[in-house]
Amino acid sequence: MIQVEFIAMKDGNKEEYLFLQKLEHEYIRAVPDRLLVALGRLGESLQGYKVSRLEHSLQSATRAENDGADIELIVAALLHDIGDELAPENHSQMAASILRPYVRAEVTWVVEMHGLFQMQFYAHFYDKDASGHFAYRDHPWFESCQRFCAVYDQAAFDPTYPTKPLSHFEPLLREVFSRKPFDPAILKGLK
Repeated sequence: MIQVEFIAMKDGNKEEYLFLQKLEHEYIRAVPDRLLVALGRLGESLQGYKVSRLEHSLQSATRAENDGADIELIVAALLHDIGDELAPENHSQMAASILRPYVRAEVTWVVEMHGLFQMQFYAHFYDKDASGHFAYRDHPWFESCQRFCAVYDQAAFDPTYPTKPLSHFEPLLREVFSRKPFDPAILKGLK
């Protein structure tokens, strides 16, 4: 079979859906490859900084690794701005959605909220509220997000920082994205 015969999902049969399932599994296994391509594109995205968005992402991940962060936080630091190209106004939420099936809930929350928390460093220059993150000051992961932004994200624009290449982080990315999606033990941070 090269393709299914149905033109409405309700009309498909078991053979067709098993065929599609096989193709879907192959497609899902290639997610890390597509993420690596998307990261590469960040090298040509938003200009004006001393480093590219790719270099920023690599530097964030390097800072996380040098700080002793676990694999989930390192991969999160690597991917935290992956949504910049397609969703610049909600890139944090897009990145969190990509990570959500494979990392603990705390890491997903940190990535999802980092855009808001980052505003504390610059929003006042745009005459915007720089304190919006304080709405979450009682959240159990408030300090985790503060640390992520202060240590890994906002500081990662230094062209002289010894940053590891994407090839260094590729095995970590592949390990995280080879996990069983939505594994309750992983989502709860038990593994």
